[in-house]
Amino acid sequence: MTGARDAVAVEFEAFFEQHHAELSRLAFLVTGASGTADEVAADALLATWTQWDRVCAADSPIAYVRRMVVNIGTSRVRRTIHERRLLPMMVADDDEDAPDLTTADVLDVREALRALPPRRRACIVLRYGLDLSEEEVARTLEISPGTVKSQTSKAAAQLRGLLGGRPR
Repeated sequence: MTGARDAVAVEFEAFFEQHHAELSRLAFLVTGASGTADEVAADALLATWTQWDRVCAADSPIAYVRRMVVNIGTSRVRRTIHERRLLPMMVADDDEDAPDLTTADVLDVREALRALPPRRRACIVLRYGLDLSEEEVARTLEISPGTVKSQTSKAAAQLRGLLGGRPR
């Protein structure tokens, strides 16, 4: 069995060496950010390794992995867009212009959101990040609209505290 594992590892290593640079370039073109592109390519190659038997069975293994890079990269871009849309709602007054966003601001909000309990996080992200109505959030999470209001209010207060008491 060790011989078979070694052969698989050698085969994957050859695939990695042959395609890593191309996959990183593709990830850069999808995400527009070199640091993110490296992470996306690494995530796709890690997923490739864990699913190597499935990748090898594909008609075109490189096409399969390219699709993984595009999917992972697109997901990252969407998540960043949602976070950027959410940030001004968390740190700016309604009648003020939104502040210029820095990477640090985005990372602070991302970290603060991670600190929220899952239901509160889901409520605030769906409500403000995706701009869903309270009823849509309630249907999505299969909870009452009152629970959505309560959890969203508590999440906003908790985020203000986590973000240093900045007004929303």
